[in-house]
Amino acid sequence: MVVTQLGPGGGKQDIVKSLRINQGIIAREVRLVGEKGEQLGVMPILQARETARKHNLDLVEVAPTAVPPVCRLLDYGKYKYEQGKKEREQRKSQKVSLLREVRLRPKIGIHDFESKVRMAKKLLGGGDRVKVTVRFRGREITHPEIGWKLIQKMTEQLAGAAAIARQPVIEERNMNVILLPVTTQKAKTEAKAEAKPEAKKEAKAEAKPEAKKEES
Repeated sequence: MVVTQLGPGGGKQDIVKSLRINQGIIAREVRLVGEKGEQLGVMPILQARETARKHNLDLVEVAPTAVPPVCRLLDYGKYKYEQGKKEREQRKSQKVSLLREVRLRPKIGIHDFESKVRMAKKLLGGGDRVKVTVRFRGREITHPEIGWKLIQKMTEQLAGAAAIARQPVIEERNMNVILLPVTTQKAKTEAKAEAKPEAKKEAKAEAKPEAKKEES
């Protein structure tokens, strides 16, 4: 069993939750499960502890809310190690999507704009969400249409790599839009599109022999 707690600096840290074992189990009667999952039946706690001792294993309470509680014969030290290792592997395989920001100025030059487009494509290609922000200074805020045009141009340049998650909004002296990566969705759509013609060809190929048999 795994729970999440706050680690140093407020970050999340996953740990294996401690279970009642051996003398820590307070139930008078338990349902015992063997090391390989075999059902050993309901018995007094003293008998269950003795069974665990004979097998040189720990008696672990795995379902304390059941009636009676369910206990299992385990090597508890090995169990905690394997659970911790499994949790670490799961965390490594999980892709965390971050919100990254690309900033533009109303008077941005062509080459700088193209550089920002490449940066946004790279971030989206890595699976991150991108917040495109146009920052206004001074009286620039009196011409929001410049910001709208820049954001529209950016979304057009990223049409094959991004989808709009939130429409452009103005927040104080900034205008921004949030984009989502669409690489995975695009791949799925293309795969479905390619599969349809193949399915039709196979259906036609199977239908022709049947038609010939009926004619003969």
